[in-house]
Amino acid sequence: MPQYNVTLKADAPPEELEKAKQTAQEKGGTIKHEYSLIKGFIVEYPEGHVDSLESNEHVHVEQDGEVKTQ
Repeated sequence: MPQYNVTLKADAPPEELEKAKQTAQEKGGTIKHEYSLIKGFIVEYPEGHVDSLESNEHVHVEQDGEVKTQ
């Protein structure tokens, strides 16, 4: 299953992050990591269900990927 970074938008209330985690788990996702410096988490999530997270206006969802520097 692909992994997604889910972060709380700057103007969103903090409880929206908990709602996003609950939604992710209810739809078959597994929380793999919770960030401590930013409000967010990484979730392993079925690709066909990611729209349930993306429809939340309070979070930003991005598929996790490799980052390279030159």
